[in-house]
Amino acid sequence: MATFLDFEKPIAELQARIDELRDTGAEGGVDIAVEVAKLQTKSDRLLKETFSKLTPWQKTQVARHPERPHFKHYVAGLFDEFIPLAGDRAFGDDQAIIGGFASFRGQRVLVMGHEKGDDTTSRLRHNFGMGKPEGYRKAVRLISLADRFNLPIVTLVDTSGAFPGLQAEERGQAEAIARSTEACLAAGVPFVSAVVGEGGSGGAVALASGNRVLMFEHAVYSVISPEGCASILWRTADKAADAAEAMKVTAQDLKALGVIDTIVPEPLGGAHRGPSAAIGALGDAIESALGELRGMDAVALRRERREKFLAMGRALS
Repeated sequence: MATFLDFEKPIAELQARIDELRDTGAEGGVDIAVEVAKLQTKSDRLLKETFSKLTPWQKTQVARHPERPHFKHYVAGLFDEFIPLAGDRAFGDDQAIIGGFASFRGQRVLVMGHEKGDDTTSRLRHNFGMGKPEGYRKAVRLISLADRFNLPIVTLVDTSGAFPGLQAEERGQAEAIARSTEACLAAGVPFVSAVVGEGGSGGAVALASGNRVLMFEHAVYSVISPEGCASILWRTADKAADAAEAMKVTAQDLKALGVIDTIVPEPLGGAHRGPSAAIGALGDAIESALGELRGMDAVALRRERREKFLAMGRALS
């Protein structure tokens, strides 16, 4: 059964009516095809109108949708021969950040990203996609391996932020995030990052400092969650919608500001309504981005990446 968001209530009511009619027709042998077709047309039109004018807060809700594709779905749909690599060689293995070698459309790459999980058990196992220090140190290790073997890097970002727990701080969370960001910027191979859901704070930047940064149409990317921002500024999370508007968290805003390079279109109603189409669109965008970087040497790749991020600071200062 589909999960509808709060602002999709009129669509949900129409869909419930359609399902009710179909059940009635199946039980009583009544021909309700014409009525169902009318309601479906109305539902499709309402869906299109709703998603053509989403607010930043509504986009945040779409980016967090529980049925949205996750890292494992992108790996299954886009990458062949995935070989996961575990551990940071210092403390342990963090299941919130997963990575390994794979083949992408005939090219060997390193793919890495956040995995949130899609049910209670897997969400707990993956810590809801919130990386711990050992996860970011694993990222540094894998980036170093890709650099050594001259393999392009693809990262898929989907996290509300790095894990904020006491144990993570005791193990050097801030330092680990900084080292991971540094490793991204220093890599001498093509580096493509994609924000596929939430891009939250340093936990996202630590995997997203690539030559090309892609972002799904209804993804969000910000220094803090809207609720966190509202709690600081207004002392209440009830102002989250206002915070989302002020922070410019949407792909459209960030493209205009030069923070991201490409907006990847989603199926009507969000990636969760057409996962295969969304995954295919992301694959095409990654392939195009890698193509733009092909042939550049390590010095040029590092220089371009450095200038890209310095330019953001100049533009936003």
